[in-house]
Amino acid sequence: MKCEILSVGTELLLGDILNTDAQFLARELAAMGFTMQHQGTVGDNPERLREAVEHALSRSDIIITSGGLGPTADDITKEICAEVMGIPLVLHEESLQRMLDFFSHRKGGMPETNRKQAYLPEGGVVFRNDHGTAPGCAMEKDGKCIICLPGPPRELYPMFNNFVKPYLSEKSGMVIISHNVRTFGIGESLMAETAGELLDMENPTVAPYAKDGEALLRVTARAENKEKAEELIKPVIAEIEKRLGKFIYGIDVSSIQEKVVELLKEKKMKIGLAESCTAGYIAKRITEVPGSSEVFDCGIVSYANRIKEQILGVPHDAIEKNGVVSREVACHMAKGALRVSGADIAVSVTGIAGPDPSEGGKPAGLSYIALADKQHVWCIRFETGRSGDNREYNRYVTASNALNLTRLYLTGKLTAEEAEHDFD
Repeated sequence: MKCEILSVGTELLLGDILNTDAQFLARELAAMGFTMQHQGTVGDNPERLREAVEHALSRSDIIITSGGLGPTADDITKEICAEVMGIPLVLHEESLQRMLDFFSHRKGGMPETNRKQAYLPEGGVVFRNDHGTAPGCAMEKDGKCIICLPGPPRELYPMFNNFVKPYLSEKSGMVIISHNVRTFGIGESLMAETAGELLDMENPTVAPYAKDGEALLRVTARAENKEKAEELIKPVIAEIEKRLGKFIYGIDVSSIQEKVVELLKEKKMKIGLAESCTAGYIAKRITEVPGSSEVFDCGIVSYANRIKEQILGVPHDAIEKNGVVSREVACHMAKGALRVSGADIAVSVTGIAGPDPSEGGKPAGLSYIALADKQHVWCIRFETGRSGDNREYNRYVTASNALNLTRLYLTGKLTAEEAEHDFD
């Protein structure tokens, strides 16, 4: 079946925001085996939107729109699509009640303007919104289908994965299963090169994706039922694991911090942190994971040298001799965090987030990351190679490398021979 994506929003046309919805939907639909021939973007204008919908319907079987489901007068996507399809909108009581419940804890209750979001295509399929007030919907007529989704990615992504994907799977007459093989420490291009001919397969398909500092391979199979799809996928994932080995940190985990928390729980261990350039970023990401309180003892943000010395016990001479961004200081910070926290392991980071290099000429993006247990201390030198306006990128990716060092330790991939020195 031919699919088409229609993104709605004047802010998209003007370039005020990046259209990540279209990228996400295109990848998901391609992985499901739908033919994608057109994408379009249109502003919040009734006439132009009507024209775009009519044109899309003339050449595609399924139209997926994103945006324009809000409560204000310029949110017109659902209304225009229903008008073009000749389907009336009717009050959906369940959606209305969910909105009333959503606003029940807010002063003044639900604004009357939000009520329009509860009017949905008669006889259509409603997709629950677990992260906002605007439900999505699907309307069908004369062999054509329009699916309307909210614009905010935090609402669209889970709605698509949880509700729209199963709906579309039924239309394809096949069960579609995907598994994500997540990697760290290998770039997308090298990962794809290592995967080699696996990327040319048709069923299952293997597709590479990248995000800041890491990459993944999505393996997707189509079959008559879930069991057969899983049978197709299993040997492919086994081959990927054979080729990528230690770079793989998990299958179908959402993030590297989720994997670290999982491993800490399995081993009944706790972690302490000492962060300088990342300023609590590692602690933030660990505590994003539910249940992290079982494994996270404390985090010390030691920006000032005085704090490094007084709280973490970093010798003043070590800073004077080597500089604050150095292997020696990182090791002392990790040992200090271990002593202060009483945890089983501690991780430290000292570096230069940017945008400018240090006074000593050390580049932005350089960091030293250390991990200490009660016997040894390990340390790695890491450099992002980015300066200028990449401060946030540097901090995020440095935190990711600290989490990955922790993962390597917890999975037994850091040996005593590789340690910087013994703990004293």
